[in-house]
Amino acid sequence: MKVIRGDLIKLALAGQFDVIVHGCNCFCAMGKGIALTIKQVFPEAYAIDCTTRAGDRDKLGTITTAEASRGDLTITVVNAYTQFHWRGPDGRADYDAIARAMREVKARFSGERIGYPMLGAGLAGGDWARISGIIDEALAGQDHTCVAYDPGA
Repeated sequence: MKVIRGDLIKLALAGQFDVIVHGCNCFCAMGKGIALTIKQVFPEAYAIDCTTRAGDRDKLGTITTAEASRGDLTITVVNAYTQFHWRGPDGRADYDAIARAMREVKARFSGERIGYPMLGAGLAGGDWARISGIIDEALAGQDHTCVAYDPGA
């Protein structure tokens, strides 16, 4: 896994990634964190999320995708359903769901440049050391980069 500091959205819009992945809950919220930014910058991704059934536990470990065209650039935004809900103080990241979703990303986007934040380790409360290992295993052999958020980078 390559790790860089910066802003995933800005880097994607600059053409650094073909595919960006972010973690979602299963309630079609996208109300905080990078999900909110994606909702605002790539409303196509939120629209696709809203075609799924809110609160459906069966979404865990699955993905939805949206193509976002900006000028000559097309970015695929992946909503990875990696946590059931957003409530409560305990970790909400579902490690098995992260693994399944990232394996699906590999299956569908092999050969593409894939970027993602510290998925599951922010508001979802997951353990990044564990999650990074899961992602590395799921995306083995792919060009994938974790962008640790740093607006000044």
